[in-house]
Amino acid sequence: QEIAKLLQGGDATLATLRLNNNDIGDQGVEILVDALQSNKSLDTLELSENRSISNQGQIMLLKLVNNVSTIKATLQSNHKLTDIKLKEDRWTSPDTEIERHIIMATYINSRNQSNPEAAGREKMIKTQLHSEKRAALCRLQGVDHSVFSEIDPLHLPEILSLIGQRHGQGELYAAVLSSIMTLFSTVNMKKCIHQERTYHAAIVAKHAAIVAEHRTKMEELDAKLASMDEAVEVNEGSNELEHRSNKRRRKWWWGLWGGA
Repeated sequence: QEIAKLLQGGDATLATLRLNNNDIGDQGVEILVDALQSNKSLDTLELSENRSISNQGQIMLLKLVNNVSTIKATLQSNHKLTDIKLKEDRWTSPDTEIERHIIMATYINSRNQSNPEAAGREKMIKTQLHSEKRAALCRLQGVDHSVFSEIDPLHLPEILSLIGQRHGQGELYAAVLSSIMTLFSTVNMKKCIHQERTYHAAIVAKHAAIVAEHRTKMEELDAKLASMDEAVEVNEGSNELEHRSNKRRRKWWWGLWGGA
């Protein structure tokens, strides 16, 4: 973890890190990978003779230099590392498929050392837009969606043209099939969404009609209550006038009788 701190931050300057035969396992690889996500200085990482690094640890290193989970992840992979050594003799053939893909990604980095963006584009073209290579990388990294699901259909013609130019007619045919299936899937999904929206709109309209009906009924009842209140006030006013009139008449009679 102390070594990982040396790799983090924009001021990191370490260019070569040799950790051969250091009893590093997958947990140690995870710490290193996390530190190297944004590192711009390290170009050589030596991890040979660390026999506790399993395939899972190697996959973490592969995702560091070429993450195919999304187009954005590929473009934001580490494009600085030009050499990840997992064995002492670098000239022997890779032991695993994972190692071969790591070597391919770091080789692309080495070809574009002064231009990380170019490295990202090359990885995109050589792996994301190549059906067989992408299928292998997706299997290793646990990715199960088509790259064409991330591409705006408006850009498909130029993407397909690029595939034909860089990978040939066979890959172009595979890309066309995959993109068509994705488009149909998108169309079907949009149809389902439209149907669901229509259903909910109908429910809203139905409830709006019910609300309007009850609001009208409430207004009618309020009007009746107001009319009844007004009638009560008028009646109470009449009773008060009649009471005062009777009182005056009684006084008048008493006046007559008293005078008599």
